[in-house]
Amino acid sequence: MPQITWLGHSTFSLTLASGEVIVIDPFIAGNPSFPAGYAFSRVDTILITHGHGDHLSGVQGLADEFAPHVVANYEICNWLTAQGVKNTAPMNFGGTVPIGGVKVTMTPALHSSAIEQPDGRNVYGGQPGGYVVRFDDGRAAYFAGDTDVFGDMALIREMHAPELAVLPIGDVYTMSPRGAAVAARLLQPKLIVPAHYGTFPVLTGTPAELQALVEVPVLVLTPGQPVTW
Repeated sequence: MPQITWLGHSTFSLTLASGEVIVIDPFIAGNPSFPAGYAFSRVDTILITHGHGDHLSGVQGLADEFAPHVVANYEICNWLTAQGVKNTAPMNFGGTVPIGGVKVTMTPALHSSAIEQPDGRNVYGGQPGGYVVRFDDGRAAYFAGDTDVFGDMALIREMHAPELAVLPIGDVYTMSPRGAAVAARLLQPKLIVPAHYGTFPVLTGTPAELQALVEVPVLVLTPGQPVTW
């Protein structure tokens, strides 16, 4: 049974039964929701949904320390390689790759993607995405990334039937709780984990608002505290 740890904002750590650790969208420095004192002891794989700093900025440090496989779209992998990151694994929508004890499929997202440079310029970050992670027991979790609700979430349900959906709810930069409720209707998961809320004052959506709109349980995680799923 995998353990899922929310590390604030949209950063998650998955620990498999084998001990393998998968980190999704590492946002560490500058993340006020990142748990104080938390430190990674192992990172085998990093999944990046898109190029914004609040999903990408922690990649370099983890890559230097642990030399993990770094999975992202083609454009982000090219940019990371130019920054000296090794072991990049580019993929794109619809593709599935085996990573240790799981299989990962990249899905579309409705958002933007650009990599901000120190001088303020933006480098094109390809198309934003999400991931379906299928575990060795056959269950699947869908990490939507930063997105609005879109009708093709019904195709994600049809093709992958994720039992767990990790959905952004903060509003303004992603869908709101109302949008996430529609996403839940399209995806039909058995459990929802909310993300991308509360980190900054502008992100006003709350798990309580989402729970009031859906019948499926909404599991509110505490940053740094693992939950077995």
